[in-house]
Amino acid sequence: MNARVIGIGARRGWAEHVHSLRNRRELLTGLAGTVGVFVLMVRWQGGHDAEGTRVSEAVLLAAGFVAFCVFSTGLMNLAMMIAADREEGTLLRLRTVPGGVAAYLVGRAVSVLLQIVTYVVLMLVAGVAFAGLDLPSDPGRWLTLLWVLALGTLAVVPFGAALGTLLPGPRNAASILSLPVMGLMVVSGVLFPVTSLPAQVQWIAQAFPLYWEGLGLRSAFLPDAMLAGEIGGSWRPLETAGMLGAWAVAGLLVAPWLLLRATRRESGARLAARRERRAAQGAF
Repeated sequence: MNARVIGIGARRGWAEHVHSLRNRRELLTGLAGTVGVFVLMVRWQGGHDAEGTRVSEAVLLAAGFVAFCVFSTGLMNLAMMIAADREEGTLLRLRTVPGGVAAYLVGRAVSVLLQIVTYVVLMLVAGVAFAGLDLPSDPGRWLTLLWVLALGTLAVVPFGAALGTLLPGPRNAASILSLPVMGLMVVSGVLFPVTSLPAQVQWIAQAFPLYWEGLGLRSAFLPDAMLAGEIGGSWRPLETAGMLGAWAVAGLLVAPWLLLRATRRESGARLAARRERRAAQGAF
């Protein structure tokens, strides 16, 4: 990895992001779709206070959807991108190019990071416009917002890359990941206070980064009156930083090894076999 490889990868990531913004289908199904679901949820159940608190359900949804955008983009979108590239033979071709794999990884990382930034900005605008979300006025809360978003991104992006090397293909990737991700969305306090769930479910939620990123974002946006709906009645910033940091370190250790292993295992025979299976599935 050197400056030239990083520069090539960054330019590729920027070009891919611009292309996705110009692609109407991707824009509607991705950006507009996520914001549209959020607006519908606000209209449906945002007109009352969250259970056990004096905070509007709409504001809780706004903070939760920002966290979910980071989580789903870094985990699902990146995994499906890499799975598609592997199935199409991109990883195999990159083995013949000096620095090709490193530049590819930089490009994918830059593309996903730009997607996350775009999602976060759009969700904040939608939250202010439709949910009555107040942007932080305290510099300390802005700092909390920034470090939670940064650590939350690092906690999921490496695992998204690792999953992309393990999943059988982009079609199966969506079906395999969608149900667990939506399940985590339900139990992690994104839609309603996590304390309204059974204690066993609360422990499960706290094992994953989505809960902790949501908690950190709620601490940046919501008043302390929301603490009535939080575990332990506290924002727990040290625990949030520790858990997100632990996930980030684990991902940065595991993902490079899996990506290198997957690239080395790629061969023309494996690629041909996958294409034959895909053709056979398409015939039925």
